[in-house]
Amino acid sequence: MLRAGAAGGAVQAAAPAPVSRWRLFANIWLVTALNPKGIVFFVAFLPQFIEPARDTSGQLWILALTFVTLAAVNASLYAVFASVASRWLATPRAQKGFHLLGGSILSGAGLWALLARRP
Repeated sequence: MLRAGAAGGAVQAAAPAPVSRWRLFANIWLVTALNPKGIVFFVAFLPQFIEPARDTSGQLWILALTFVTLAAVNASLYAVFASVASRWLATPRAQKGFHLLGGSILSGAGLWALLARRP
């Protein structure tokens, strides 16, 4: 990484195959909806906020839709940030800095491991 950063040569990654955004969305939604951790989370977390005297299913739907809406907003903000960051990181100057910083950190970690004393 240090040599790649010092040389300033930008490494071009192969362009990913184009995929429909709706197909990608449907695939991600399906994987998330069927994730056992998510199901356990909803089963364990949501009932704590249910009033037993009122309609249970209505309350669960409101809580679930609120969570999904907030999660969608959160994911959208991450997507916007990733889009901006990818354009910035694609510049040769940013790649050079990334390689120099990453190589320095890895070299420092290697030196630290080499000099570490065992008890």
